[in-house]
Parts: sequence; structure tokens; C-alpha cells
Amino acid sequence: MNLAGERDVTGSQSVDRALTLLSMVGRHADRGVSLSRIVEQSGLNKPTCRRLLLALMRAGLVEQDEESRRYYLGQESYVLGSLASRRFGLLQLSMESLLRLSRSTEDSSFLSVRRDTFAVCLHREEGTYPVRTHALQAGFEHPLGVGAGSLAMLAALPDDEVEATLAANALVLAEQFPMLPADRIRADVADTRAKGYALNPGRIFANSWGIGVALKTPEGHLAGALSIAAIDSRMQEKRQQELAGYLLQEARLVEARIAQMFATRQDSRNTASPRMPDRRANR
Repeated sequence: MNLAGERDVTGSQSVDRALTLLSMVGRHADRGVSLSRIVEQSGLNKPTCRRLLLALMRAGLVEQDEESRRYYLGQESYVLGSLASRRFGLLQLSMESLLRLSRSTEDSSFLSVRRDTFAVCLHREEGTYPVRTHALQAGFEHPLGVGAGSLAMLAALPDDEVEATLAANALVLAEQFPMLPADRIRADVADTRAKGYALNPGRIFANSWGIGVALKTPEGHLAGALSIAAIDSRMQEKRQQELAGYLLQEARLVEARIAQMFATRQDSRNTASPRMPDRRANR
């Protein structure tokens, strides 16, 4: 019997499970998450979840609020995230545009990114209009196609990836978003491609509307999405066009910053790894 091999498998499984719980805590961002919710979402038993969370707490990656007993990302997660942002700095590249969007429209603006078959909101920039929709917050996760920014990202993918995504999300869509069957999302994808922007006309919450546009890398790959959300009375057809114009303008600016970042990295690689001279020419 290969006991060492079994220990390796068990150890790897524990690491995988711990990282899954860390990701779950991160998805709840500023709200925190209860142990019962983690148990429900992970499918693990309560003692296992507690043991793994304690290990993450010892590493400083997770912390627990003494009063509410809810779990939050810890200080070490913040440090690692800050270090990673220097390399994967989409939020930094988009922040100026998010501020400008919320200032000019008075509504809340968002940056979202794709995570496998889901969309994750990285940042919410509050607008100044006194009545706001709170359907989307930083850390919220939705299946691709649910919500304006999420729909914009799905529509930016090739048809085969759209179908694969809908198939992968079929269960969660049926259970949590029955108002959005696959055919409805396919129609929304087609409409998004035709218009050049995604519109969520209160499909999830009746009074919460949104408009989103995709962000792409210089190679044409999906980088994320910018979106704006407002109450339904501020999303009439004429204003939809206005908001879409703001979003498209800022999206082009963010994409230009992404292209500049890619070019800078490539220049750095070329400088760090100069081509060796061909010695055969001197023989």
C-alpha cells in the first residue's frame, strides 16, 4: 500500500477544499458569510468547514467577526490581492473611467470580470442620485448572461463558448433565475451584438435596470465589462442611448490603457531577454 501517495492525495484535497472556502468568503466581500452558508454552498460537513476555516484564519487569509461570527477576507488576502493587482491591474486601469461614469451620470457604475462560467463584480462606484438600486455589489457573482455587464461578456464570446456556458450553468439558472431560460439569454445575446451594448430591462429585479459593454484585450480576448445600473425611471429609451454612449467611450479608453500595459510588458520582456548574437556568423 502506498501510504505516501494516499497522504499526498489527502493533502491536495484539503488544499483544494480550503481554497474553495477562501473563494466563497471572498465572493461575499463586505457582507461576510456565516458558517451555515459556507456549509450549504460547499457541500462539506460543518466540522470540516470549521477546520479548514481555522487553517485559513491562522494564515491570515480569513478572519471572523467576534460579534456577528461571520467570516471575511483577512489582512493577508488584502496584501496578496494588492500585489497581484500590479500584474492583473484591470481595476486600476478602469478606476478613472468608473469615477467619470458615476460623476457624469449620477448613477452607480461597475467593473466585472469573467470567472469561468460566471461574472464577478470587482468594484461598485456609487453615483450621487439619491435613489439607487443595490442589486449588484462588489463580490457578487452571477452566471454569465445574468445582468448587464455579465450579458455583455457572454455576448463577446464565440457561439460555441456561449452554448457551453449555458449548458454548464443550466442547473443554477433553472434554480435561481427561472425568469431567464436559455432561449431568453440567447435572444439577449443576439440583441446585445446587434446594439453594441447589453441591456437588462429589469429581468432580475423589476425596478433595477442596467446597461453594460464588454472590455477586450488587444488580441480581442474578453477582459471584463463596464456597466451602469439605475432604477427603471432613469432608464427610459432615450437615456439608454445616452448611457450606452458614455460606456462605449470609457470602454475604448480602458482598452487603450490595457493595450499600453500589454505593450509595456512586452518591451520589458524584450529588454530583460535580449537575443543572443549568432556566433556562427563570425566563424
